[in-house]
Amino acid sequence: MASEHEGGCVIIDGKAIAGTIRSEIAKDVQDLSQKYGKVPGLAVIIVGTRKDSQSYVSMKKKACAEVGIKSFGVDLPEDVSEEELIEKIHEFNSNPDVHGILVQLPLPKHINEEKVLAEISIEKDVDGFHPLNIGKLAMKGREPLFLPCTPKGCLELLSRSGIPIKNKRAVVVGRSNIVGLPVSLMLLKADATVTIVHSRTQDPEKIVREADIVIAAAGQAMMIKGNWLKPGAAVIDVGTNAVDDPSRKTGYRLVGDVDFDEAKKVAGWLTPVPGGVGPMTVAMLLKNTLEGAIRKIKI
Repeated sequence: MASEHEGGCVIIDGKAIAGTIRSEIAKDVQDLSQKYGKVPGLAVIIVGTRKDSQSYVSMKKKACAEVGIKSFGVDLPEDVSEEELIEKIHEFNSNPDVHGILVQLPLPKHINEEKVLAEISIEKDVDGFHPLNIGKLAMKGREPLFLPCTPKGCLELLSRSGIPIKNKRAVVVGRSNIVGLPVSLMLLKADATVTIVHSRTQDPEKIVREADIVIAAAGQAMMIKGNWLKPGAAVIDVGTNAVDDPSRKTGYRLVGDVDFDEAKKVAGWLTPVPGGVGPMTVAMLLKNTLEGAIRKIKI
């Protein structure tokens, strides 16, 4: 799959892989439209005026337009009541043209995030964070309706790069609800032997060094050094951290949780930051929306 070699290390090109996936989605959307006269719909709810949230949302809308998915959006003021926000979710829950609902996080402090997310219909939970979806992911022999986008993107990068997961030792660094926990459950389902390293883990280097596959999702800039890695390991870097860089116009640059320059001398495969996992997250959101639509439209 799309990648470039750097020494003995394959740099996984997430942007190119995401591009391939988007082309596949566009084709499937076109097929749905021709066969059933319907296209998938994604609703995005944003609260407040956070610049980063707004840029994420416009990126998602643009991505939808590119593959033929219909966008529904609602912008709510910072001081919106929890009831009003939940009312909007219920409207989208009952709208048959909407197959996926996304509430852009973080939400303002006065709103209970857990309560709000639980109101999204499990059949439209394209983020994959509904407790019932996570619960099914955690159980053997059960399948969630949706998998969380970033973890799903990580496994897709491994699979499309020809990296086997079965019988391998995988170490996940970080235990967040958004990445660390679900990705470890997904690796387990794919028959890897999984260890989670977190802030209370003793001697994390020793554990990471045993891994054939490392998923770095701790939110600590360049924490994982080259000497933490087993030679030839596949390293998927989920971290996006801003570090000061006076040479840049912005005054900062983005780095991952892995020290890229050191890691590429040891790893067999490595994702860059940016251009690795990031583009995959949006591609998986589109894929989840398409899957939700297929389930509904083909009934």
